[in-house]
Amino acid sequence: MLAGCGATSQAAPLSEAAQETRQESVTAPRPPAVTLAPAHPSLPASQGHRLLAGRTIVIDPGHNTGNARHTAEINRKVNIGTTRKECDTTGTATNAGYSEASFTLDVSRRLRDLLTARGAKVVLTHDGDRPWGPCIDERARIGNNARADAVVSVHADGSAAGHRGFHVILPARVHAGGADTSRIVAPSRVLGEKIRDRFARATGTSPANYIGGGTGLDVRGDLGGLNLSTVPKVFVECGNMRDPADARLLTSASWRQKAALGLAEGITTYLKG
Repeated sequence: MLAGCGATSQAAPLSEAAQETRQESVTAPRPPAVTLAPAHPSLPASQGHRLLAGRTIVIDPGHNTGNARHTAEINRKVNIGTTRKECDTTGTATNAGYSEASFTLDVSRRLRDLLTARGAKVVLTHDGDRPWGPCIDERARIGNNARADAVVSVHADGSAAGHRGFHVILPARVHAGGADTSRIVAPSRVLGEKIRDRFARATGTSPANYIGGGTGLDVRGDLGGLNLSTVPKVFVECGNMRDPADARLLTSASWRQKAALGLAEGITTYLKG
């Protein structure tokens, strides 16, 4: 679910018990890096570690497990170009209390390992090392300041049961309040299309049946993380945490590795063709 931007479908408020459960520790050992053989289907394994050499990729793990303890900070309004919205939100969770913030950080770390193995410089907007946030405008600045070749914001949706599948959110054309996406709309769409195709292949899941008309793509102009970006960027809603079938996937470590691989393949295909 998107930070401070009004997700497509709002999840029901969590009970205090679920809110407590979602504060899972983010200091657990990282999952081991997975060696791909080859690192990209078109190259021999001996060249895989150089595939993305010289490229900078920013990964944005949506939300933060500490946000619920810092409501004053995350409710502060920030400028997103078209309006002002909350700095961040707590995100959503499965019905059993597995938080979106825990999911996004785990997938982002797996993705970082895969991209680093291919030679890329990878920057995370946070690595579970902050008590809350960062705010959505700061998340955009991190990508901009890094002059990233691509930025991917990792999320999971909180829609109604029966709504299944993933979708990729692309920036709309926005020129207002200091935001100007005119230069990133076209390359972001290409990035989004590559990720959609590779994510579906790697995970075996389908584009969302409740948004995007079956294309797996959705264009939005109300997300600060996209509006304020000056480099190609997309958001990926990896599935719907409130649907039991999708939740079983999202809570599976092996499926999260597939999700990270799909994202890595999409990013690589975008950067290398």
